[in-house]
Amino acid sequence: MAQRRITVQSEVGLHARPAALFVEAAAKSGGEVTVAKGEGQGVSAKSILAVMGLDVRKDDEIVITAEGDDAEQVLDRLAEIADAG
Repeated sequence: MAQRRITVQSEVGLHARPAALFVEAAAKSGGEVTVAKGEGQGVSAKSILAVMGLDVRKDDEIVITAEGDDAEQVLDRLAEIADAG
């Protein structure tokens, strides 16, 4: 299991298009991928409703966890999406 803490730099946080890209990238993973806002409860990063329900905004910290052989690559891509501003 791999984990990464990221401060979201996207101007709109993880809403609308960035959320859709985030979920799409997570869905490509063969393993489980979760995202949590701060120290909160993690939700499936493969669910658009769950990700948008976190209400992640610019400068919020998120914790992404991924399992599987491609975990580090998935975390790299999700971090890239969260940092796109």
